[in-house]
Amino acid sequence: MFAILCYSAIAVTNVATSGARNGTLIVFTGCIAAVFVIQVVNSSPRIRSWSTRKRLLALGGQAVLTYGPAVVFGVAWGGMLGFLAGSVLLLLSGRTAWVMFGAVVASSLVFAVAYLHSPVDIAYVVQSTSLTGLVIYGLTRLSDLVEEVNASRITLARAAVGQERLRFARDLHDLLGYSLSAITLKTELIHRLVGVRPDRACEEIVGVLDISRQALADVRLVASGYRDMSLVAEAESAARTLQAADVQAEVDISCGRLHPVVDTVLATALREGITNVLRHSRVQHCSISASLNGGLVRMSLVNDGVEDQRGQSPPHSGSGLGNLQTRLTAIGGMVSAGVRGDGRFHLDVEAPVRQAGPAAAGSVAGSAPGPSTGAVSEPRAAVG
Repeated sequence: MFAILCYSAIAVTNVATSGARNGTLIVFTGCIAAVFVIQVVNSSPRIRSWSTRKRLLALGGQAVLTYGPAVVFGVAWGGMLGFLAGSVLLLLSGRTAWVMFGAVVASSLVFAVAYLHSPVDIAYVVQSTSLTGLVIYGLTRLSDLVEEVNASRITLARAAVGQERLRFARDLHDLLGYSLSAITLKTELIHRLVGVRPDRACEEIVGVLDISRQALADVRLVASGYRDMSLVAEAESAARTLQAADVQAEVDISCGRLHPVVDTVLATALREGITNVLRHSRVQHCSISASLNGGLVRMSLVNDGVEDQRGQSPPHSGSGLGNLQTRLTAIGGMVSAGVRGDGRFHLDVEAPVRQAGPAAAGSVAGSAPGPSTGAVSEPRAAVG
């Protein structure tokens, strides 16, 4: 708008310095104001959403206001042709816009030849018309692009907030679900033991305190957006928790050192599997294994105690397996879960041993590359 105002002021100044009388100057200024208003309308972003018919009517109205006063004011009005040239580029599209732009510039040549005799002056009018049209078009499109960028920035910011919420919810589910289930299980055990074996109850209380402290640390890590977990450490914790529930646990982790992102995802998958075991089954035996096969690491969690739950979906089951699928897909892995022909529930996870770059780390919500917390693990004997 400021550029249009400047061009209009230049036209009024040229007429005023040419010795125009007061009446002529007032009429000329009024025509300039009318062209200014319609040019502002034609340059507004909203007009681009109008129908073709409305845009042609707006362009036709500006053409009448452009060529009509030119007959009266002569060469002093020549600068207004550039406004029309800019509107043509803004309101029309494709090849038609540039053909009509050329036609307006050509009309400025006819206009200049009719009123001027100097080739320099004629060239100036043609060049001024072309430049004014291109400047108005360029500044208007630049303004539109700035608004589009700002709108896109707002959209991206909202998407980032949504992704962060999903990450936070996913990590809270995966981390605290296991901790709270283990605390519930141990508390029930303490309730049974406190009257008959107070020494064992005190030991379990220590375990509850350890789990609660770990849960608090997990919440802090989730809030900070950084979390690095170890499959080896998670398997050992799962074995102790299952032992407290009088479950026979077999643990065999023989996959060696893993990329921190892969290690974290597999540990998260194991934690989700153990959480489901504690919540949704009457398990007596559970086996946890992980091994290398070429460039892939395969982890398996198998438990019994699900015969009475076949075909049933537990209420409030959450989105644990969906979360795991999201995490594993981000690193090129896969997960499958269900009751197999042997009547046991199988959770099978497969992931590449190493990641190609840091991008994968960022795609796993809540995890980040860093020093691996799991040292090279050796095969472990059965526990329980």
